[in-house]
Amino acid sequence: QVQLVESGGGLVQTGGSLRLSCAASGRTFSSYGMGWFRQAPGKEREFVAAVRRSGSTTYTDSVKGRFTSSRDNAKNTVYLQMNSLKTEDTAVYFCAADARYLRYGSSWYEVPEEWDYWGQGTQVTVSS
Repeated sequence: QVQLVESGGGLVQTGGSLRLSCAASGRTFSSYGMGWFRQAPGKEREFVAAVRRSGSTTYTDSVKGRFTSSRDNAKNTVYLQMNSLKTEDTAVYFCAADARYLRYGSSWYEVPEEWDYWGQGTQVTVSS
């Protein structure tokens, strides 16, 4: 069982930056793949980034070059550094965890329903 708590959301202007954190409970954090998703009002939850056990990452095209995700296994925490924010990045951001390997070339981890554990979300609002 893994419990996840996101923090770091807030209001920022276009072009600004935020860093989200997701703190996980449990002693086996390093064995979980981690994901970031977001959900804008009236839209479905969408994949943003995945961080493998190794720390390697995969991003959705719309955030490549602007967002960077990393993990600190000693702190049981995964981060999402968001730079050059746009109004279309406004959403509730969620982190997720799953014990399965996030294989390169696979797409299951882009599907929210495939993930086992979720945080409560943190609001990110980007104003123009």
